[in-house]
Amino acid sequence: MSNNNSSGNSNKINVPEARAAMEQFKFEVANEIGVPLKKGYNGDLTSAQNGYVGGYMVKKMIERQEKMMAENNQG
Repeated sequence: MSNNNSSGNSNKINVPEARAAMEQFKFEVANEIGVPLKKGYNGDLTSAQNGYVGGYMVKKMIERQEKMMAENNQG
């Protein structure tokens, strides 16, 4: 499979201006769930730990969006 990202990371940020905020969010989530994520190399983490961080990020993003939608519907 071809990867056009020279860093080897296939995750694509759809809104490049959000890159820093997404990185910060990732570290906040990892800290919240007890995954010892650090800047740089994290090859010592298991795929389950990494998956848990990503899955929890998605869960929290959906919750935030649902709250925003509910607030917009009330007004």
